Amino acid sequence: MRILVTGGSGFIGSYVAERASAAGHSVRVLDNLDPQVHPNGVGRRISADVEFIEGDVRDGALCARALAEVDCVVHCAGAVGVGQSMYRVEHYIDVNVRGTAALLDGIIANRANGADGANRAPSSRRAHSPSLPRLVVLTSMTGYAEGCYRRPSDGEQVRVEVRTEEDIRTLGWEPVCPHTHEPLVPVPTPETAALLSRNVYALSKRYQEELALTLGDVYGFPVVCLRLFNVYGPGQSLSNPYTGVIAIFLSRLLAGQSPMVYEDGRQSRDFISVHDVADTVVGLLESSAADGEVVNIGSGIPRAIGDIAVTLARLIGREHVVPEITERFRRGDVRHCLADVTRAREWLAFEPKVTWEEGLAEVVAWATSARADDHSAQAERELRDHQLLSDDRIRPEARRE
Repeated sequence: MRILVTGGSGFIGSYVAERASAAGHSVRVLDNLDPQVHPNGVGRRISADVEFIEGDVRDGALCARALAEVDCVVHCAGAVGVGQSMYRVEHYIDVNVRGTAALLDGIIANRANGADGANRAPSSRRAHSPSLPRLVVLTSMTGYAEGCYRRPSDGEQVRVEVRTEEDIRTLGWEPVCPHTHEPLVPVPTPETAALLSRNVYALSKRYQEELALTLGDVYGFPVVCLRLFNVYGPGQSLSNPYTGVIAIFLSRLLAGQSPMVYEDGRQSRDFISVHDVADTVVGLLESSAADGEVVNIGSGIPRAIGDIAVTLARLIGREHVVPEITERFRRGDVRHCLADVTRAREWLAFEPKVTWEEGLAEVVAWATSARADDHSAQAERELRDHQLLSDDRIRPEARRE
């Protein structure tokens, strides 16, 4: 198959391109080498067999050229950063939403110009038109905001709004039931859960999903949206302070600084190795099992952020470096969200192959010889300047164990 990977020089995209090429596919990459991700102007090294086109997914003419004669598109290109998206609104909507729209325009235009699709009217049915490529869109779990919770008193599932600073000061760090006010227990979040997020990055990823699924349905090309949880692994930029928390902690440790942990460190996230993500994407290239659907990709296991900071310090040989528990709150941050991967298991035979211990050891071994410039202070300053970070430590009046 002939595959186009947008953002194929980035962290996840480069792994997808590598895996697809190794599987015998002909791979083309489109990437603009964004300086925030690639500060030296060079993308992650991939096979010489992969065709590289330098350019922006928002460039319609370039998209049309990149789409020529491809059988499948994996859309990885995008701006990443929840906090930054709240003060670079136009940029995030432009890159993530307009970029996806330009890609979809290119797919539709190729359909209109193709011999097979020239005289075919759009259909509201999901019948795959042979003239149109399969589209896999990598989106984000950030759309859920707070994940699903269980109320201990009766076992009922509960969704809660994103916490405010006032909520935390009066009720504690953990979300409580809005009806009974009892502490809630986090449970896996399925794809059917409402998308409650109120940050610009999450909204932009939600729009990507809706655009792709709607147009795939109308024009008859298969679309699968993968809602990725926290992806980690070798190759994630250690100089980009808006990227994943593991990379941010490593850049601090390599600079001899303590990892800065917001809140009390007990908030949790669901982490998945980039190897498992890439394998899943490549498996979808020739599978119709999830066409027209959204699928969570995560481990289903919560990891406390403070514990991760301690583990990374130990693995990197700096046990004496104690994480700084800031007790500060980034406005809009969620407390817990973990994946319900039932769909992925049943439809895609998904099962993570990289254990947590193996994955952390691998990323630490890579990081010790990689370029790492710690810009976390700059990122925190920007959050403060835009009033997105609490001014002082929060000591909840009713701190719960």
